[in-house]
Amino acid sequence: MGPLQGYTVIELAGIGPSPFAGMLLADMGARVIRIERSSAQHITLPKDVSMRGKDVISLDLKDDAGKAALWQLLEKADVLIEGYRPGVLEKLGFAPETCWEKNPRLVIGRMTGWGQDGPLAKRAGHDLNYIAIAGVLNSVGVYGEKPTVPLNLIGDMGGGALFLVVGVLAALLERQQSGQGQVVDAAMVDGASLMMWMMHSFKQIGRWSEKHRGANLLDGGAPFYDTYETADGKYLAVGAIEAPFLKRLLELANGPMSVLEQQFDVHDWPKQKAQLAELFKSKTQAEWCDLLEHEDTCVSPIMDFVECQQHPHNVARKAFVEIDGFAQPAPAPRFSRTPSRVRHGQQECGQNTQEVLSGLGFTAEQIATLQAAKVLK
Repeated sequence: MGPLQGYTVIELAGIGPSPFAGMLLADMGARVIRIERSSAQHITLPKDVSMRGKDVISLDLKDDAGKAALWQLLEKADVLIEGYRPGVLEKLGFAPETCWEKNPRLVIGRMTGWGQDGPLAKRAGHDLNYIAIAGVLNSVGVYGEKPTVPLNLIGDMGGGALFLVVGVLAALLERQQSGQGQVVDAAMVDGASLMMWMMHSFKQIGRWSEKHRGANLLDGGAPFYDTYETADGKYLAVGAIEAPFLKRLLELANGPMSVLEQQFDVHDWPKQKAQLAELFKSKTQAEWCDLLEHEDTCVSPIMDFVECQQHPHNVARKAFVEIDGFAQPAPAPRFSRTPSRVRHGQQECGQNTQEVLSGLGFTAEQIATLQAAKVLK
């Protein structure tokens, strides 16, 4: 099952965006074989959601026998995913050009923060660094205060993993025409920058101030697009940008209609925020949800990890599945004819080594010899 059934992906072990990309491909039906380095410290979390659906083998890629095993995998694979710094794959002996000599159809997805070239290409970094120079971080935060750290969703996951998956899928589609693989250079700084397209558009028409974070339409500056505390210390998300939604919200909440009349008067926003803050503190979160959530008011409860699993909409959509003894997000997006699914939970490091190598034609004696030499686990 799954739209990618029949495709084989080799994922060289890493952290963050490249394992997430591999998980998405596995959810969509691809056979993903994750290669752990047997000579390295094992850093996979005991309950790592990104490991679901993957076969896991352990190879020492500094050993010729370990490299030979990886070559046999790559000769039959459709995709190779790696998240090393630029040049590391080449030092291991698996430069793209060398890979294509053995498998010209191989798509090579390269996940980095800075990209394969440029002055910072070989420097260390994390999500926060990439979104900093992409213009994202400066735009996130409260008015008059320092930038807010927005988890690692924008650089690692959105700007990184999702763009890597889009690139890999596009390369696979193109391969149907050309019969050739290619490199997908997915840089988190590139993806995060592109995700700011709307703010660049707003800036060009004078509707976005880079100097004043938390003072714009979509950054918490607008009173009708912000979060508010309720009487029980919980919070609501209010996103009533369009006038009909804001009008309905104010009618049902018995709020001041002046907020609608002066909706886009930025000088009046502080006053409007104070009015709405006082209004929303008059009822509990549950009371507001009973009143507003099922109307076109664009109001939603802000929920924690446990609460969100119990929200009726998420329950109806089966948005969470239990795997490895705990709830985790279900595969997305959804396909009508070839649905994604999680085939199994996290496998132990090296658990699938014998199965995978046997499938490549390795005899039991050859596998035992490699294990004795500590080339694999």
